[in-house]
Amino acid sequence: MEWGPILAALVVVLSTLVGMGLAVLTLPGVWVMLLVAALVKWLWVADLISVWTLVAGVVLAVIGEVVEGALSAAGAAKFGSSRAGAVASIGGGLLGALIGTFVIPVPIVGTLVGAVAGAAAATFGVEAYYKKRPEAEAARAAGGAAIGRVAATVIKLGVAGIVAILLIAAVCVRGM
Repeated sequence: MEWGPILAALVVVLSTLVGMGLAVLTLPGVWVMLLVAALVKWLWVADLISVWTLVAGVVLAVIGEVVEGALSAAGAAKFGSSRAGAVASIGGGLLGALIGTFVIPVPIVGTLVGAVAGAAAATFGVEAYYKKRPEAEAARAAGGAAIGRVAATVIKLGVAGIVAILLIAAVCVRGM
């Protein structure tokens, strides 16, 4: 019995668990999964995962990134935000996730609350203070940014889950 392929498969499976954890924290978990799988393929066990599985994972990851960025901005825009407010929701969500991770010391909760609050706060700030819109309109746009951020996180976690299942299936059915 060869232990190399078994250990390589275990490394890929563990990377999917780490990647899912990172994705929950709004960090690039899908990319970590794919990087580990690619390194295992090219440096350790070449026939463990096919190139096509990696390509499919990358395509899914790119789709997830595009949708994640678009949903927060789209939520803000749908509720009346300007383009500047919509763009601010993306940056605010990222900054808020980082701050929330440290301010609210409950794993995952702080990051998610921070991302939603950051998207809303950034949109509100741009709309109310930069664009000089009435606070009620700015608050409506901020609410849209928060809704968009929640939807973006759900979609991103879904994509991470699909990529994790794809990689786990690939190592279980060697060479898939």
